[in-house]
Amino acid sequence: MAKEIERKFLVRGDHWRDSVSERLILRQGYIASMDGRSVRIRLTNDAKATLTIKIGKAMTRDEFEYEIPVDEAEELLGTAIGLVIEKTRHKVPFKGFTWEVDVFRGAHRGLIIAEVEMGKESDNPELPDWIGREVTGEYRYSNQALATQFEQEYDELSHTA
Repeated sequence: MAKEIERKFLVRGDHWRDSVSERLILRQGYIASMDGRSVRIRLTNDAKATLTIKIGKAMTRDEFEYEIPVDEAEELLGTAIGLVIEKTRHKVPFKGFTWEVDVFRGAHRGLIIAEVEMGKESDNPELPDWIGREVTGEYRYSNQALATQFEQEYDELSHTA
């Protein structure tokens, strides 16, 4: 069983853009969403599709990911609960860690969230100066909530760090 260990932050400023090593266009939706569990479909650059099952709420969660055919992912996205999230993911290396800066489009335009995946919970990555307030564990900033609880949560989201 794979483990996902990550911290999540709001982003301030845009000088992180100078260090981007890769950009990915993502569309993702949830076909099942429960407290502490989700089944997500993701299309990356309209060329690769994955089905991901996540279990847990904390910084460390169980994660199972499987590649699926793109046409099946498109069909499943059509059955998504709530919104299909649209974002550009920018990979930004910084002092031994790769930060993933998600710039949301569509319904969440203006929201920018950075995540850093770690090998173990005790890892303590140095925070770049463009990192703002930590939102790890704040459900309303999870992709699951952004997709499935848009109308209840949108007004409460801070788009600034």
